[in-house]
Amino acid sequence: MTHSTSSGTDAGPEGVRLQKVLAAAGVASRRVVEQYIVEGRIRVNGEVVQELGRRIDPENDLVDVDGTAIQLDVSKRYVMLNKPTGVVSTMKDENGRPDLRRFTKEYEERLYNVGRLDAETSGLLILTNDGELAHVLAHPSFGVTKVYIAKVEGIVTAQTIAKLTTGFDLDDGFIQADKARLLDASRGASLVELTLHSGRNRIVRRMLAEVGHPVTELVRRQFGPLHLGTLPAGKSRELTKIERGALLTLARHDAPADATPGDAQETE
Repeated sequence: MTHSTSSGTDAGPEGVRLQKVLAAAGVASRRVVEQYIVEGRIRVNGEVVQELGRRIDPENDLVDVDGTAIQLDVSKRYVMLNKPTGVVSTMKDENGRPDLRRFTKEYEERLYNVGRLDAETSGLLILTNDGELAHVLAHPSFGVTKVYIAKVEGIVTAQTIAKLTTGFDLDDGFIQADKARLLDASRGASLVELTLHSGRNRIVRRMLAEVGHPVTELVRRQFGPLHLGTLPAGKSRELTKIERGALLTLARHDAPADATPGDAQETE
């Protein structure tokens, strides 16, 4: 990139001063950003910035501070929804079932869901107008870590938990949980927490059915660095600056090379 020698303006054909862009993004004041540059804490497109007069293209350049991606495009919106059961993960259902449109009406932007949750599965779903990020995170080969809590029939034993993490074959190949633990067991039912990165269709339900414990309730509590927390079912909120940074960092560092619009989305 060619850098301007002009000192009278912040913007020009060569781009916008990095200090101005990061100040506008809420990272810090221009003076503090300059100190970050001196300390070698800022990278543009993976390279440490060394000159205070660095200019960038906010629409195309990728910036991170201390290894955390910075959102430069303020038109992009990132929303966490606690999807309730009975709602299909689409913006318009051809069969007239309850869909996600009711949760996006308060936002001016046209939001889309990142991946899907089965109609009878509740929990964390991301809504965004950032198409590139949505395609990356929902790509089958991306493998973002997800945490589910399932209520299942029967009393789950330690041997069953071990089988879930050791793995076994399903119709579409071998599968194993990254982690599994029993949270509770009483009155003929159990609560199981499963952590896995597979994006295969209805994988949690199929895994638990295979080990003899059909799922009666299922909720996704975590998606990558995002935690559902105390967000009530049917409610949404915008991601915090820290959450946005963590999500963008995840997507940038691990993006599949062949992620393109139209790829299949993971479904649970």
